[in-house]
Amino acid sequence: MRKILTIAGSDSSGGAGIQTDLKTFSACRTYGMSVITAITAQNTMGVTCVENVSPSMVSSQMSAVFSDIEVDAVKIGMLSESSIIDSVYEGLTKYGAKNIVLDPVMISTSGYDLIDQMAKSAMIEKLFKIADLVTPNIHEAIAIASILEPDEDYSIKNTDDMVYVGRKILNHTNKAVLIKGGHLEDDACDLLLYGDNLIYYKNKRIDTKNTHGTGCTLSSAIAAYLGLGYQLKEAVSLAKDFITKAIEHSLDIGRGAGPTNPMGDIYDKLDMIKGD
Repeated sequence: MRKILTIAGSDSSGGAGIQTDLKTFSACRTYGMSVITAITAQNTMGVTCVENVSPSMVSSQMSAVFSDIEVDAVKIGMLSESSIIDSVYEGLTKYGAKNIVLDPVMISTSGYDLIDQMAKSAMIEKLFKIADLVTPNIHEAIAIASILEPDEDYSIKNTDDMVYVGRKILNHTNKAVLIKGGHLEDDACDLLLYGDNLIYYKNKRIDTKNTHGTGCTLSSAIAAYLGLGYQLKEAVSLAKDFITKAIEHSLDIGRGAGPTNPMGDIYDKLDMIKGD
């Protein structure tokens, strides 16, 4: 069985972060492992408290996993301090990690800053160099391009803007970039850029408010499929199908935005087998 590692924060409500990453790995028929970088107190209404894990503990968790188990792919999520980013970078470099998918959790889909400028810069300077794929949302893509070239004023309102900003990031990292365009003003789509390739993935509109954990689920699914041996283009395509099903099976729990359900398709199939 292929073994996938998530390096991310914990979500006490189970809808995002480490919790949904592990569910996604299991649903993709891979074995999930974790390095916890932060503990959050949150629910469907929002985050109320965050406590970071010490950089030395992050390093120790990574050493425990890599020294004993072969890691076929890595998903990186919430890293809120530059010192934690340093620890992650040093560990992944030391152990020669492969198939690294970086979800640069910098800015929420509503435009709220989640980490400070120093951490953003450290992430770009270090983790972008070793990641095989970076998966920013629109706000994060703008923030990344603005750090790379601060004299230019960036915005993303349509697919042409996505291409322009995406190429700015691609030219700096020389690695693949997937910009998530679910909040575009025109037709919503995601854009994958690698080499000279531009690949558009249409987003199916699903009438639900329950989309908590969408970015985590998508990046985790991509990592799982890369770990299973799929090429990047196909891994992203399979992950897009996976997240669509997870949103279709999303759970209407709590008083806010409920979570996606990575296990939903499996539950349906089990019910079919039982004849329920």
